[in-house]
Amino acid sequence: MTMDSNEAKLDLSLSSFRDDVFSTGIGKRHTDRSGLAARVVDGWKDMRASTRRLIEENPTEGRLLFYILLSDMIFFLSWSLKAVVAPSLAAQQMLPLEIGMILIAALFMRTFWVYVFSMVLWVIAIAFGGSGSPRDTRAGVFWGSIVAAPFGLFFAFVTVAFTSLEQSFPILQGSVISQAPYWLSLIPFVYFISAGVAEAHQFKFTFPMFAGLTLTAMALWLVVLYLRATGVLTIG
Repeated sequence: MTMDSNEAKLDLSLSSFRDDVFSTGIGKRHTDRSGLAARVVDGWKDMRASTRRLIEENPTEGRLLFYILLSDMIFFLSWSLKAVVAPSLAAQQMLPLEIGMILIAALFMRTFWVYVFSMVLWVIAIAFGGSGSPRDTRAGVFWGSIVAAPFGLFFAFVTVAFTSLEQSFPILQGSVISQAPYWLSLIPFVYFISAGVAEAHQFKFTFPMFAGLTLTAMALWLVVLYLRATGVLTIG
């Protein structure tokens, strides 16, 4: 029994000297699969483990800002495709300059609102027993945004494909089908952010966070529909 205990201690001590993980004094450094593309793929496979790895590295605010700015650029590209290549009826009635101004404004404002969104999620998570710091929460949200970004771009191409096939397949002109890519693109975005925040606060399950964010998104969408129906909101 003593020999087994000593062997276990030796294995534990040796694990801290793995070639692919070492301490930098301010956080862990992972050398395996350190490229951004590889890490994003790892996030698709296991978002919580990917988030934990990022948090353990104690990323600087500059690194987190890089992630959100990169996701902003992909967001800008995907919505440019939908607004210019496959515009909605409202967008078709607007000048290209107006469309460009709206997209650029969204690009700059998105970063600010994601910071606000992260702070709100931190307050809510702490209220429900979360243990993560504001930076941990930002890591989960910002990393979730970049992991989900390729899905938004993919569904933008789907929207363009639907628009190009409308003449051949009139069924694609229906509002339910034409808006389906917009809704579907939100699912990975909400899920990856939920998993990132759940891991940042050491919640056992991701589903409560995912369900809460999904219900919030649906409520906000209903508000948008109401504002459009009453004429308060005319863009969209």
